[in-house]
Amino acid sequence: MAVYRIGSVGLGSISKGVHIPGIQKSDDLVLTAICDIDPQRVKERAEEYGIPEDRCFTDYRDLISCPDVDAIDISTPNDVHFEIAAAAAKAGKPFGIEKPITMDAAEAIELARLAKDAGVRNMIYFSYRYKAAARYLRSILRSGRLGKIHHVSMQYYQAWGLEKADCPLVWRYVKSRAASGALGDLGCHGLDLVAFVTGEQYKSVVSHLGTFIHERKLPDGNGVGKVDVDDFSNILAEMTGGISATFQITRFAYGRGNYQRMEVYGEKGGLVYHLDRIPGVDELEIADDSTDGKYVTVEIPDDMKVDQMQSFADVLNGKGDGLNADVNDGVVNEKLLDAILKSAETGTWINLM
Repeated sequence: MAVYRIGSVGLGSISKGVHIPGIQKSDDLVLTAICDIDPQRVKERAEEYGIPEDRCFTDYRDLISCPDVDAIDISTPNDVHFEIAAAAAKAGKPFGIEKPITMDAAEAIELARLAKDAGVRNMIYFSYRYKAAARYLRSILRSGRLGKIHHVSMQYYQAWGLEKADCPLVWRYVKSRAASGALGDLGCHGLDLVAFVTGEQYKSVVSHLGTFIHERKLPDGNGVGKVDVDDFSNILAEMTGGISATFQITRFAYGRGNYQRMEVYGEKGGLVYHLDRIPGVDELEIADDSTDGKYVTVEIPDDMKVDQMQSFADVLNGKGDGLNADVNDGVVNEKLLDAILKSAETGTWINLM
């Protein structure tokens, strides 16, 4: 297998906490260049990761054109996802990109076209596809053990929006940078995960989005700015296969770090997926005739345990397992987010099929 030299654009928390550690852990990836609009951050990360000055950039175009870079890792704010990924595709370089992939479905469709025309491999970082408990849940559902699926309920809760957290007006609270709030930040993960495990598509949605705190202090401490995105989203969805799905997404769940809970109910049993009930741990419970109808924790098989950035390496090497998201999945997700936003504005069901 080839070893890919990675140029990473955007050096914030998700890059430092997930992407770059994953790149460093993989035998098939090597971090060779970094880029961020903040020169001080570039300098600090260069020292931390041992990146030479001639491969440190503040303009993503310079990183993409760097001959020492084979593939691009993108973890910037949402409003520049499209232009960076499009530039990578036009340069013939594969890319991995954070979610949501673009600001709206129109951009996503264009990015998918560019990637297809260029023939570049790509991956969308829908991170929870790589949780072993979620993958095992998917495997159980696909086996037919629960029979026909009637209901899926998905919760994704964090607490950093609460008043006591005193978070300033970071880019995730600004519509022109993020497109939506908790919906795009957290909800897109939950929506993708439910589709991933069930194998079904969304037929129609209706939603209620709202904002609790309408002004937050500016990051520099000088004054306040307007929050113009959602703090929470509640969604009802009709899916193919006759599934009725519900979603509760919020940044205002006291005491929650990165908490997820998905309940799946079929004619022959039920499954409950947890993330972060125990900090950092993903778990799965099942109830069916073999458990006398009682929920018991199941052991997760080792072959369900995978790593997101190693999966990116496998995609680059043409040996992905088929369970990774690409730009086409990003288009589906963006169409869904657009429909949810439209439903919240109009108060009506929006058809997707």
